[in-house]
Amino acid sequence: MIAFANAKINIGLQVIRRREDGYHDLETVFYPIRMHDVVEVIESSETRFFASGLAIPHSHAGNLCLRAYELVRSRVDIPPVDIYLHKVIPVGAGLGGGSSDAAAVLRVLNDLFAIGLSDSELMAMARQLGADCAFFLRNKPVFATGIGDVFTDVNVNLAGYHLVVVKPDVHIDTAEAYRGVMLRPEGNGLSDAIRLPVAAWKDRIANDFEGSIFARHPAIGKLKADLYEAGALYAAMSGSGSAVFGIFEKRAELGQTMDACQVFYIDSE
Repeated sequence: MIAFANAKINIGLQVIRRREDGYHDLETVFYPIRMHDVVEVIESSETRFFASGLAIPHSHAGNLCLRAYELVRSRVDIPPVDIYLHKVIPVGAGLGGGSSDAAAVLRVLNDLFAIGLSDSELMAMARQLGADCAFFLRNKPVFATGIGDVFTDVNVNLAGYHLVVVKPDVHIDTAEAYRGVMLRPEGNGLSDAIRLPVAAWKDRIANDFEGSIFARHPAIGKLKADLYEAGALYAAMSGSGSAVFGIFEKRAELGQTMDACQVFYIDSE
């Protein structure tokens, strides 16, 4: 059985506080985009994982697809499977590819073996795999709080806009990103600002990771500036990076300024 696991972008990201458990409370908006990995699960005599497409660091050890399978198997007696992952979503980009792949495996196993797990049960299992993993089970825009695992529906619609996602040859470690971030206990009014027209977001919606990450990796900050120079209404780093996205009224062609990067042109639904 095959599933297509889509990516997401973060529109704004405020880091509110460090929690006693070591995680951070945050506020962000998750928005699904049309960039997909391909996941196939086939019943087998033993459980194996195969990867193609973009390279996945440590693709077998602790891979989220395998962890999703083991999580289901811990609750339900299911047979071994072969899991095939064709990777299109860049790794370490803040686009949620690994979490989306894991959510796809949960959905496929539930359907393939007619397990009958409810939506709420699947959501609870997904949250054990990653803070944003449960988002990919519903794939609707949400205002996310907590550690990024508490969702409230939000009315954001980018239909008719054109997105450009740019991934430089830089990998941002999440722990590194959090070490440098400035906390914002009062937030920044994201829940109100997201209701404004896209053209008003530039001066109202920010990603708190950008300050420290742009200081250490100025090439990423330049990509954001280049997207604005090319006419983006809004541009930002997604999550803790390193991908940067721009939202355009018209399809943009960025040319040679992005030659050293992976560039994805996406028409929003």
